[in-house]
Amino acid sequence: MNATGVRIAGVGHFVPQQVITNADLERLLDTSDEWITSRTGMKERHVARLDEPTSDIALAAARNALAQAGLQASDVNCIIVATVTPDYAFPATACVVGSKLGVAGVPAFDMEIGCSGFIYGLTVAASLVRAGIFKRVLLIGAEELTRLVNYGDRSTAVLFGDGAGAVVLEADEHDSYLGSELGADGSAPENLYLPFSGTADPPPTSEDLAAKRNTIHMNGREVFRFAVTKMIEATHIALAQAGIDAADVTWLIPHQANRRIIDAAAKHLNMPIERVIVNIDRYGNTSAASIPIALSEAVAAGKLKDGDVLLFVGFGAGLSWGAVAWRWSTNGRAAA
Repeated sequence: MNATGVRIAGVGHFVPQQVITNADLERLLDTSDEWITSRTGMKERHVARLDEPTSDIALAAARNALAQAGLQASDVNCIIVATVTPDYAFPATACVVGSKLGVAGVPAFDMEIGCSGFIYGLTVAASLVRAGIFKRVLLIGAEELTRLVNYGDRSTAVLFGDGAGAVVLEADEHDSYLGSELGADGSAPENLYLPFSGTADPPPTSEDLAAKRNTIHMNGREVFRFAVTKMIEATHIALAQAGIDAADVTWLIPHQANRRIIDAAAKHLNMPIERVIVNIDRYGNTSAASIPIALSEAVAAGKLKDGDVLLFVGFGAGLSWGAVAWRWSTNGRAAA
């Protein structure tokens, strides 16, 4: 097949109805709204019901993206779900989503790279379309991290929320993909990981479970330092690959992990905060879903114009990082 360009034809998102506010957390933890807000920028986060698996919220976001694109599920040639909270260890949640969309048989697979999931997924999905392998790829970032937190640990309990965001990538005569940078360093996974979730640890004992040692563990200080450094490095490499610099970027759409990390990265890039999409106050850290949710809200608000240069940048467990430079197209023709 001949190589081609790619564009984002539709975006959508979905968050569960239930909300946990900082006031709610004050009743559970030794914390306060002021403490949480000053350190994270978060005010509330959404929480999925126990009978609302990741595939359900991914499905809702996918349907919204398809509707925004004016497409049917049958128009999609591949489904990718970026998640670390799958319905099952196997099969892939993307397979389940495909079945729920009514397109069982369409190629589907998951990507497990934590909060960097959308960045990795966008690079892979765009490459599949640009190579002519698929005409349309449905990429979904969906997470239910609230199931994995210890609500007795204020260092992590306040951070995470549930949600899903989706984009439909399709072949186009012009190319919206400008450049990307991906990286990972697994030398110290314990800086951000879920113990007892795989084969590296023995099965948890009753004491482990009682102490909630099988919940998210994070070295916040190390992750903060790493995040700012790698977001800036990845950004400069992706922009250089695209042949542009930070001044050419219309909108910075970062992973919504911590407001201080976002502000530090924007400052290092000389990016006015007015050109940064931030919604962390309403959703918390939704991992692989955070960037597509922010993108979907920006589109719904009419902020993006044809030809705008977007910079997606994020980091996560791994530790992993990445950035993608993208030219926005609203009519099927990316501006020259």
